Amino acid sequence: MVTKMDENLPISEQYRIIAKKWVDAESAASILEETKSSLLANMMIQQGDIPVSRAEMKSKASESWREFLRDMVGAREAALRLKVQLEYIRMKFHEWQSAEATRRAEMKL
Repeated sequence: MVTKMDENLPISEQYRIIAKKWVDAESAASILEETKSSLLANMMIQQGDIPVSRAEMKSKASESWREFLRDMVGAREAALRLKVQLEYIRMKFHEWQSAEATRRAEMKL
């Protein structure tokens, strides 16, 4: 989330910082998702000369496959958390904008 120190930054700068982190996290998650089938194929090849269905089953039952899936899901979770932070900053801006419009309208009365 936005730290107390970040709260002192302009909203646009807070957004820029989190947006950059989100792009990096999104990229990391996408790379893992895109290499999933390649990794599985590689693991299956290492099983040796056995039927494809058995090689797939053994590969998917391995600890390294489960670890890869945990990493992939963790990366997507990190990216989604940053995306939520961006939405929070956007909402904060809209609240500020609305409060300013209300203040200006009240000043005219």
